[in-house]
Amino acid sequence: MSAMIIFNLSNYNPGPFILVGIPGLEHCHVWIGIPFCIIYVVALVGNCTLLYLITVERSLHEPMFFFLSMLATTDLILSTAGVPKSLSIFWLGAREITFPGCLTQMFFHHCSFVLDSAILMAMAFDRYVAICSPLRYTTILTPRTITKIAVGISFRSFCIILPVVFLLTRLPFCRTRIIPHTYCEHIGVARLACADISINIWYGFCVPIMTVISDVILIAVSYTLILCAVFRLPSRDARQKALGTCGSHVCVILMFYIPAFFSILAHRFGHNVPRTFHILFANLYVVIPPALNPIVYGVKTKQIRERVILLFSTKSSE
Repeated sequence: MSAMIIFNLSNYNPGPFILVGIPGLEHCHVWIGIPFCIIYVVALVGNCTLLYLITVERSLHEPMFFFLSMLATTDLILSTAGVPKSLSIFWLGAREITFPGCLTQMFFHHCSFVLDSAILMAMAFDRYVAICSPLRYTTILTPRTITKIAVGISFRSFCIILPVVFLLTRLPFCRTRIIPHTYCEHIGVARLACADISINIWYGFCVPIMTVISDVILIAVSYTLILCAVFRLPSRDARQKALGTCGSHVCVILMFYIPAFFSILAHRFGHNVPRTFHILFANLYVVIPPALNPIVYGVKTKQIRERVILLFSTKSSE
């Protein structure tokens, strides 16, 4: 049986895939790569700085900042899974990618997307407990509970995306190997197969989307309860302070979900939208939120803002 599987894989997947880049804009690849590289560097520096501060500053060893460190790590994975390969296509013309390499890139890209959504849900729960049950915050969100949440959402994301890998390895690829994209994504690769891909389409669309939608619903419920609790506070200053602690999280939620749903729905139903726009938007999506998230938290979160100013003022005075 294993020999037959190896034979099938070697028969249908003998060579690499070819990533075209952004179809229709091949002549602009060199120039397109420059802003992508700059934004990617901003994402790397911002998220690494955030992780460094949360690690070394004891005052940031709180549940909210633990989830924020998870978000920063996942954002680094999301952007690194696609951008370096995209830049190699834009600048070096290195368009080939092996089948195992394609599966690996696709897994980390999709898994980090689903995990990002789950982390935002966990952060919404953290804000709900902090505002609605402040006296019980430390007893509810203990280190043990936080660890269970982190392991649970990571395992959920892994279990949701892993079947996608097996759904692709069962397919025969006996036609073209040219992928009109800068990175491997599930449906784009499946459409190259010379076999029925109905299962891939339904699983690839329904399961991750329903998972993300359930996260959105839970986030909406959390913030509905938060708003009810906030508007019951006696003073205006108390209400503003409570809402201020949620401002950065709400900005990150909007930056994540609005482009995500637009891209997914446009890809699924926007048949009149040019392919070039689809692919350019998809590339921007994997690099811009990871770059903006640490900036938003750095500007809107007082503890992080103070530590960043202290960090760079100390370095400049040395």
